[in-house]
Amino acid sequence: MRAPLVPPLTAARWLLVLIVAAGIYFFHGFLVPVLAALVIAFASWPIYRRLLASVEGNRTIAATLALIFIVAFLVVPISFAATYAVNEIREWFGWAVETNRHGAPTPEWIGNLPVVGEWLNEQWIRYIGHPGAIGELFQLVSGANIGSIYRAVLAAGGSAFGILLTLLFMLIALFFAYRDGELFVGQLDRLGERILPMRWERISRVVPKTISATVMGMTVIAIGEGVVLGVAYWIAGVPSPVTLGVITGFMALIPGGAPLCFTLVSIYLVASGSHVAGVALFAWGAIELFIVDKTLRPKLVGGPIKLPFLPTFFGLIGGVKTMGLLGLFIGPVLMALLVAIWREWIREIDLIDEAALIAANAPLEGEAPRTVDAVKGEVPAKRTQAS
Repeated sequence: MRAPLVPPLTAARWLLVLIVAAGIYFFHGFLVPVLAALVIAFASWPIYRRLLASVEGNRTIAATLALIFIVAFLVVPISFAATYAVNEIREWFGWAVETNRHGAPTPEWIGNLPVVGEWLNEQWIRYIGHPGAIGELFQLVSGANIGSIYRAVLAAGGSAFGILLTLLFMLIALFFAYRDGELFVGQLDRLGERILPMRWERISRVVPKTISATVMGMTVIAIGEGVVLGVAYWIAGVPSPVTLGVITGFMALIPGGAPLCFTLVSIYLVASGSHVAGVALFAWGAIELFIVDKTLRPKLVGGPIKLPFLPTFFGLIGGVKTMGLLGLFIGPVLMALLVAIWREWIREIDLIDEAALIAANAPLEGEAPRTVDAVKGEVPAKRTQAS
């Protein structure tokens, strides 16, 4: 028997790594829809379990019904809102092109703003009012002229086939995540215990709780605030209410983003002469925000997982930049997972330190056992006596 150049186990491991790398390279285009499907499946899993019990454990029927509910209550409303928002943004760019060609006077409501109205009027005349000003501004900010940006927006709005294809792949992945999710999680647990023994069970159980808390506590509430305030914008007579509702929903993911949006819209209404509508919109936004933060958000989150502002902001911006619209949902989830795993590691270090402290100050024979707090109080005293 000849001795192998590479041990069989090492060769098998490297072969597995190469196969995984090849799979990631060839199928990275499916990463976004698969991640979106996993996020939706984790967030809606408690509801799916109830649905599964109602159909007597038939996973295929339960997965089909869950997929129908997702399409009816999530995909269709978001698609309609996105379509209206794209059309309104096209109108904005059309106005920008015409204004860049002929110029435009300062709107009356801007001049009516207290304190800053005169300054904003000067800035409008300087950067927007004369012909060619908007093109110069776009050139300065983005490095491209307004015509190329307008064509890019039209192309992005017209790429419906790519969006539908991504949506189709997401729904297919979501169906199999519902139907075979428990089987796959069982296999993943067996593999994870081999890779991270003594840690995998605790870390893996943090993942679904974190995703569910993040999606329910941030994304679902942000969508709800965008819808509710978008309807309020429409009732108040604000131009482009759908686009402003989408922007408000996006900003609601950031702490303080939703109040900033409806406050600015209320100021616009008051400056335009609609004083009653502006005050009513601000009052409605404040009441709705109070109800959401004090009642709905704690019940939907249901846990202590709260993201600081900086990880939330990085998750939003990085997710949108990397994955587009779906990154709006995936980015904060990934940041929440990183924060949760970090906290688990810190907790594990604290437990190890406490165990080491108790072992180093174990009671002698005949002494009563001491608590962790007592031991922690004795250590500084001993150090003081020694010094």
